[in-house]
Amino acid sequence: MSDHGKSQQQYLRGQRINPTAITGKESAADLIDQSFLAYNGARLREGARLLVERMLEDDVTVAMSVTGALTPAGLGMSALIPLMEAGFVDWMVSTGANLYHDTHFGLGLAMHQGTFQVDDVELREEGVVRIYDIFFDYKVLLDTDAFFREIISGPEFQRTMSTAEFHYLCGKYIKAREEKLGLTRRSLLAAAYDCGVPIYTSSPGDSSIGMNIAAKALEGNELLLDVNADVNETAAIVWDAKAAGGKSGVWILGGGSPKNFLLQTEPQIQEVLGIAEKGHDYFLAVTDARPDTGGLSGATPAEAVSWGKIDPEQLPGTVICYTDSTIGLPLLTAYALARHAPRPLKRLYDRRDDLMKRLREAYHTHGRANEGAAKG
Repeated sequence: MSDHGKSQQQYLRGQRINPTAITGKESAADLIDQSFLAYNGARLREGARLLVERMLEDDVTVAMSVTGALTPAGLGMSALIPLMEAGFVDWMVSTGANLYHDTHFGLGLAMHQGTFQVDDVELREEGVVRIYDIFFDYKVLLDTDAFFREIISGPEFQRTMSTAEFHYLCGKYIKAREEKLGLTRRSLLAAAYDCGVPIYTSSPGDSSIGMNIAAKALEGNELLLDVNADVNETAAIVWDAKAAGGKSGVWILGGGSPKNFLLQTEPQIQEVLGIAEKGHDYFLAVTDARPDTGGLSGATPAEAVSWGKIDPEQLPGTVICYTDSTIGLPLLTAYALARHAPRPLKRLYDRRDDLMKRLREAYHTHGRANEGAAKG
């Protein structure tokens, strides 16, 4: 034995890097297991295994945040809907833009593959809108705007509601339009309606959906999106998952406001409501942001521990893969569907009233509301 002896061996216990040659016959899941052995490839493999071996256990409630223009690229249909239908995503926080562009597909409107090497002035003159290398007719926006203005004029929208309630109602109407057009599994909002998966938007005014709601308000429409309800409902989902003896897992795609809104559920429970808790148990992120530029500050697993967002005892159950979500999401989806059986749907949307009741009771019995009562 060398002079380094046993101390050296603790660093050399990992599996030897000795992969078999790629043949072209491998499934995506096999390729990840066999060939993603180092660097961010290895982080993707670690994330895939974290997802399948721990996050998708029956007692884990899995939340996902979605940023970046993923639905225009078809990733709602190819990845997010299959994950939702398999019971692998129990609730979601998304940008409004992703949900707006998702609606195009449910209305039968076309998005086309294009190129980023193009004259945008010429596209404007031709009535073509570009999202990097995705092209679509400007009329797609107008038709989608018209759809939202039509449905939110209905009587069931004339009240204050959480964004989860709003998206659930939208999903009902988009599903009806899909059925009328003979379409299936096109819209994430329609699928969420079917699966009872609540979808929240952390900045509801920051999208064309919010812009249309604001426009209708000028006509006297009474629809208001309640951000207080969103903060409390999302905290209630996490609190109930943990209080019932289960665990909470977060799956982050990109960054932005949805990332923070998802992670702030634990500080809301601990810091603001004053209810004892330790943080999310599992953390899987696919992002091209970096902490040193501020784009990921407060959200790396170790840094998030200081905020109470992540349980410090669960740091081994955390993975960040620094890559484009349009690469990581399809691969992780393929891996999860190949390696794990579907889970029963938790249908958290249907339980919203009960979840809020439980959170309110905890707040008044064990949280800061009780402290105030004691001082009085």
